[in-house]
Amino acid sequence: MANKLWEKNFEVNQEIERFTVGRDREMDLYLAKYDVLGSMAHITMLESIGLLGKDELPQLLQALRAIYAQCERGEFVIEDGVEDVHSQVELMLTRELGDMGKKIHSGRSRNDQVLVDLKLFTRHELKDIADHVKILFDELIQKSNQYKEVLMPGYTHLQIAMPSSFGLWFGAYAESLADDLLFLQAAYRMTNRNPLGSAAGYGSSFPLNRTMTTQLLGFDSMDYNVVYAQMGRGKMERNVTFALATIAGTVAKMAFDACLFNSQNFSFVKLPKECTTGSSIMPHKKNPDVFELIRARCNKIQGLPQQIMLMMNNLPVGYFRDMQMIKEVFLPAFDELKDCLQMAAYIINKMEVNEHILDNPMYDPMFSVEEVNRLAASGMPFRDAYKKVGLDIEAGTFKANRQIHHTHEGSIGNLCNEQITKLMEQTFNEFHFERMEQAEQKLLNG
Repeated sequence: MANKLWEKNFEVNQEIERFTVGRDREMDLYLAKYDVLGSMAHITMLESIGLLGKDELPQLLQALRAIYAQCERGEFVIEDGVEDVHSQVELMLTRELGDMGKKIHSGRSRNDQVLVDLKLFTRHELKDIADHVKILFDELIQKSNQYKEVLMPGYTHLQIAMPSSFGLWFGAYAESLADDLLFLQAAYRMTNRNPLGSAAGYGSSFPLNRTMTTQLLGFDSMDYNVVYAQMGRGKMERNVTFALATIAGTVAKMAFDACLFNSQNFSFVKLPKECTTGSSIMPHKKNPDVFELIRARCNKIQGLPQQIMLMMNNLPVGYFRDMQMIKEVFLPAFDELKDCLQMAAYIINKMEVNEHILDNPMYDPMFSVEEVNRLAASGMPFRDAYKKVGLDIEAGTFKANRQIHHTHEGSIGNLCNEQITKLMEQTFNEFHFERMEQAEQKLLNG
């Protein structure tokens, strides 16, 4: 059994070890390649301040690049008896390079090591989420433009209210995603700060160059105060999941709409056949299973900030093992949301729209407000016009005029999709993901 980094001259009871380690080794596989990147930056800095020899750094970097390649190929494993990803990487280096491999931990703690791993992981995942949001956004804008002339009923209280359009419906969810991306950008900016060098939360007596590791890893800045850097554990995850929850809220709402509109009572849209399932007893059924699962998963994601808050609630300053539990709900959340975004984009792309909804006279009352406005525009007081149209509807004499003319910004006749697209593109471009990518490639390529 391999020794733990912290182990002295006694062995921990196996049941206690099982309980305390929990799912750490499984969760740490998410972080493996980022642990390698953080170590590459750290040892480059250590060499610059004289804690590594000039001949040692190239050997260590070469070995770390080989481990990174293993991670990329999905071949990295945490061996039995090895506590976590940090221990595994150090063990692999020591096997290959002897005592030189043990030097990589100088000037840091597992506390700031996992902090930097989490930040490197999270910023990559946020980029992936942003990319997936943009793809869904583009599909929604395309459908909005394609069906901008097709009217549909708008509802309040699930009662037929006023004319809407598929241009408005698709475009509304596109603009919602554009706003959601602002939350994601805030989460990214807070994430993209360097905690390395804070050690166990109180700094180090070594003359560490934290500015150097910040630049090597492509962070925007550092978490300056070392105590605050440690306090960021849990805070980052909570705030990031608030951003994920915001996106999930938009997608869940859209999924519910689509399930409703796909039902026979509405028949506004038709979902792709491959995204529906049948019944074991009713041969006519085409259930919107994919959107139902998207709705459930997105609602689950919306609960993540509360879960994380409860895990870290009322913890005083410093590190506590409670924080380890956050990984279990945080790390897998990105893949779950990406799956939902990918499926939603696929369905929106394939979705068919019923262009003849309003052939049914049951929707005629939704044009009542249009008639009231026409009468008011011709000089009749609004309250008199409202009463006249109401009485006509009760008497069954109301005739719907389907020729509507909405021209103001954001209305049926003026969707403002170009402006919404500019909002999305502006926010997306302000992430500056290229800085992160360039810094990492420079580390990996030497």
